[in-house]
Amino acid sequence: MPRAKVQRKSTAIDMTAMCDVSFLLLTYFILTATAKQPDPLNVTIPSSTYKIKVPEKDIAVLSIGHGKVFFETAGQDIKVATLEKIGEQYKIDFTPEEKKRFSVIGSFGVPIQSLKQFIMLDSDKRKASGLETGIPADSANNQLADWILQSRKSVAELHSEGMRVSIRGDADEEYSTMKKIIDILQKQKINKFSLITSAEGS
Repeated sequence: MPRAKVQRKSTAIDMTAMCDVSFLLLTYFILTATAKQPDPLNVTIPSSTYKIKVPEKDIAVLSIGHGKVFFETAGQDIKVATLEKIGEQYKIDFTPEEKKRFSVIGSFGVPIQSLKQFIMLDSDKRKASGLETGIPADSANNQLADWILQSRKSVAELHSEGMRVSIRGDADEEYSTMKKIIDILQKQKINKFSLITSAEGS
């Protein structure tokens, strides 16, 4: 007696649920992502053959060019904590709205007296405002040293780590300006820091 032949059927997989999850994840990443802030200081960094990736957290970047110094820390929590400590030091009260806006600002270079006005400007108006004259780093008014110190305290308190420092200096910047910044770091016993360079062409 011949055996009954079982009819073969193709397997159907419903991808509706997978598509829903994919679009939900895509929507989440788009809504939570922060746009990259434009660099307020055009710096032509020197080239180098030595390649080390700059870390993405627990780091401060000093941008130096045209006689100006700009400062940036990584992490919104570190930025807010640093702003609060600077406010306590200089007797300036920052509102929750100002702290929130400051947490998404990248590199900045304004004296502390103009910071509240700078924070409340729209991102496209900050560069044209004329407020970015650089962070004062003179011996009589060394606000840069205060920003570095308070950032180090914030990183230590929130992440229990030591803050790393990178210098992003213009290739044509005068030696005296660079030396002044390095002296500020050494006074705080920061003797190890990285210099940000571009890759040399072969």
